[in-house]
Amino acid sequence: MAKTHWKPGTMIYPLPAVMVSCGHTPEEYNIITIAWTGTINSDPPMCSISVRPGRHSYEIIKRTGEFVINLTTEELAKATDWCGCRSGRKYNKWEKMKLTPGPARKVKVPIIEESPVNIECVVKEIKELGTHHMFIAEVVSVSIDDTYMNDQNTFSFAKARPLVYSHGHYFGLGKMIGKFGWSVQKKKKA
Repeated sequence: MAKTHWKPGTMIYPLPAVMVSCGHTPEEYNIITIAWTGTINSDPPMCSISVRPGRHSYEIIKRTGEFVINLTTEELAKATDWCGCRSGRKYNKWEKMKLTPGPARKVKVPIIEESPVNIECVVKEIKELGTHHMFIAEVVSVSIDDTYMNDQNTFSFAKARPLVYSHGHYFGLGKMIGKFGWSVQKKKKA
């Protein structure tokens, strides 16, 4: 099998395309689109986002020590892209994209009501890595819109139609192939 070799880069795709909300007062509320986010620990639950220091949201998150990761859907694709292309220094992204700031349970930062899942985070550490600084945070609360729960009382990706980012493009997710452990699961006897 032939392979093309590229210079070193970040080719771990797809990634979740999330909208991160920040700010403690309505005057400073902002949204930044992030693809460089992920789970980093189970207990305590922790995640990270990586943000360029020049971004408007960077200073807000650094000063307040809080943010909310709002998962996105195919329906939120335009808002997700727009919030990543426009600066909160010039635009009120909430108003422009007709998004609703809602009260979070544990942090002062607003959740995005239209998002199916809101993950409230408290910053524990900031790692300066180069072009981006990584905010390492503890998850202090998670809210899931009841609309996206299935009959087994779990989150339904099929209903939510999550949005992912891959090398400059947005995609929806396809069909489920299996669940964790399906490749080694013992077959039930008939």
